[in-house]
Amino acid sequence: MYTLITAATSSQAYKLKNTLHSDQILVGDYLELPDLLIKSGMSIILPDPQKSSYTHEMLALCLDKNIDTIYPLRVEEMENLMNAKQLFTEYNIEIRATDNEI
Repeated sequence: MYTLITAATSSQAYKLKNTLHSDQILVGDYLELPDLLIKSGMSIILPDPQKSSYTHEMLALCLDKNIDTIYPLRVEEMENLMNAKQLFTEYNIEIRATDNEI
């Protein structure tokens, strides 16, 4: 199972990744990412949190990529996911808050 850290265009995402000390970490963002990172599998494209289907798209992504933990670093992502926390819990996906949302 994998851990997903959002806001891959921020340094905070990589600082958090380094503190988790795991090989099973994906970073992703809905903002534009370099093609090299996406093609190498180091980063993934995430749904836009402003879309009404964001929660369902994130759930589908987590199920497709075997993600069981999400660290949403942007405030809008955190709000959307926390509002749907029960849904994610039903699929054994944990949403973890950090102190430093972007």
